[in-house]
Amino acid sequence: MKGNIAMKRITTLGVALGFAIAWAGTAAAQVKMGVAGPITGPSAATGAQMKNGVDQAAADINAAGGMLGQKIQVSYGDDVSDPKQGVSVANKFAADGVKYIVGHYNSGVSIPASMVYQENGILEITPASTNPTFTERKMWNTFRVCGRDDQQGKVAGQYLLKHYKGKKIAVVHDKTTYGKGLADEMLKTIKAGGMKNVLYEGINTGEKDYSALVSKIKQSGADLVYFGGLYTEAGLIVRQMRDQGVKAPLMGGDGITSEEYASVGGPGVEGTLMTYGPDPRNKPEAKAVVEEFRKKNFEPEAYTLYSYAAVQIYKQAAEAAKSVDPKKVAEKMHSGMHFKTVLGDIAYDKKGDITKLDYVVYIWKKDPSGKITYTECPADGCK
Repeated sequence: MKGNIAMKRITTLGVALGFAIAWAGTAAAQVKMGVAGPITGPSAATGAQMKNGVDQAAADINAAGGMLGQKIQVSYGDDVSDPKQGVSVANKFAADGVKYIVGHYNSGVSIPASMVYQENGILEITPASTNPTFTERKMWNTFRVCGRDDQQGKVAGQYLLKHYKGKKIAVVHDKTTYGKGLADEMLKTIKAGGMKNVLYEGINTGEKDYSALVSKIKQSGADLVYFGGLYTEAGLIVRQMRDQGVKAPLMGGDGITSEEYASVGGPGVEGTLMTYGPDPRNKPEAKAVVEEFRKKNFEPEAYTLYSYAAVQIYKQAAEAAKSVDPKKVAEKMHSGMHFKTVLGDIAYDKKGDITKLDYVVYIWKKDPSGKITYTECPADGCK
């Protein structure tokens, strides 16, 4: 997934001249905050979630007096889910004096971009990058509001050990830092529990024809296909599996947490299993914000509220530090302080990881209206 990004400024009136960088806000004293993610490209639905989450949080905080009396000024960097473009976006943010980042989405983008942010004194909270490496490098500026793949893969593997013991598991990943890392963590868990996989294949993102892969899945006799990757490829694979008569369900991670998965995959996505955090839309702390989004005809699924929470954390940490200096804010975040967010209470360890396990299992099925969507499974397993 590669693309040319038109890096254009826009006026303080907020008139958009391009997707890559857009400026909002008119106050003289401002805290510059950037949203970095796939504003365009195959994962644009997630980029929209991140953008809307930060925009709403900034508007709510600014209406209440801002961040230590300063208005939050939001800008947007489109990385198109591409690592090189992510570094370009990071450099552009640095040149423009941005000090706080909510992003990126893809682990393979967040990791190289974070080094640019570190060198330029910029603090980063990712709402979605789950690869362990992101917070394992002893950097002062890397945090996340989501969990990690060594947690997520373990939850998926334990579910398969309990409910698919003795069954044939095919493992497919998209060769990315996130996708392969997640698949390998799940595989490590089931192997430790005595299960073996019957297939292990990598695919290329952006492809449309997965018939050769589906033929291998069919030949393997797999009872379930575990996929490490994102919703576009997952949907195409499931659709083509059903076209070739393969009825095995797919299981994926948080990368398929989008209604777009059902749009791409069609009716065959029913029965898909998925790991993701407890749905934040159901938390009492999020009720008022969720209602605000729905009034605007935007459903705040997946990473919308995760992005909103990141901005809440920045505000509360700055208030505790009595400073908008990113390093002082990061010190408060590393201190064990608890932050009140739409995701519930959040605290960080010394690495920048949240201190609670954040994954449960979901199943995709029809809701009462007939729409196929994801529903959290009960403790005794998905039905």
